[in-house]
Amino acid sequence: MSKTYIIGHLKPDTDSAVAAMALEYLYSQKDCFGYSQPQAVITGHLSPETSYLFEKFKVLTPPLITAAEIGADDQVVLVDHNEESQRLIGLNEAQIVEIVDHHKVNLNLSTPLFLNFKTWGSTTTIIYFFMKEYSVTPDKKLAGLMLAAILSDTVGFKSATTTQKDKKFGQELAQIAGITDINAFALEIFRAGSDFSTLSDEEIVQNDFKIYEFAKKTCISQLETVEQEVLLANKKDRLLAAMTNVKAQLGVELFFVAVTDVLKVNTKLLLDGEKEMIIAERAFGGSAVDYVLDIGSKMSRKKEIAPAIEEVLKND
Repeated sequence: MSKTYIIGHLKPDTDSAVAAMALEYLYSQKDCFGYSQPQAVITGHLSPETSYLFEKFKVLTPPLITAAEIGADDQVVLVDHNEESQRLIGLNEAQIVEIVDHHKVNLNLSTPLFLNFKTWGSTTTIIYFFMKEYSVTPDKKLAGLMLAAILSDTVGFKSATTTQKDKKFGQELAQIAGITDINAFALEIFRAGSDFSTLSDEEIVQNDFKIYEFAKKTCISQLETVEQEVLLANKKDRLLAAMTNVKAQLGVELFFVAVTDVLKVNTKLLLDGEKEMIIAERAFGGSAVDYVLDIGSKMSRKKEIAPAIEEVLKND
């Protein structure tokens, strides 16, 4: 019997992994969607933040999958991404039947499919909206994870991507999960996400990255931390060296790492080379010092960082 795999993007973050689990829960509760044996899966190992949350709520990690494990008769639903560069490598695009996402659309598929896009702060917010539409309530553990996903993607409701829907649904999920202090829970999430002690320098700089097909192929990675100054003071030179190695491995022309302090609401860009330095200064103003550029309160890669870099490259 065929399956329906629900798949987030490469290098799954909390929103990507939890959105897949939440959609599996919804599909399993309602036959009207018509998906056979829905199963949430992941395409890579979880980040420290997401691993911490799964352990906290005592939830099993979705299984890892490769394209070779997807049968010819199976269907695929994508969550939290749509562009080819973020998809499971080797995935047959003809098997994609639906996409649920909150990112900019970058599609050129050969067959029609269901598209559910909303300009909200996380994909999990969208899926909770669907749950409410179909009178489905997540269990306590899943509700806690869904709240965590929304808080993670909206940086505790501080990101420019945050909407009133994210805040409203976050409050509702907190009630279901029995979480009384959302701010304290957000800080707990960010402290867990700041623990890079188990990662190599190369793993740190690609802990949460996206590749963009701009005029020049560009990778923008983001590290959300509560210890920006400590991280840069202790690891800056090592991270810059690691960026050069990872840039070659990924085959991109430009590589930026945004080190975002979620408490101070500040981002500093690590720049791999002279080209990145010139582009960043044109995009955000200011002058880079030792391949680091302070871009102020900009925290959203999707809404504030990537679009500014793309605009410069368009006019380059």
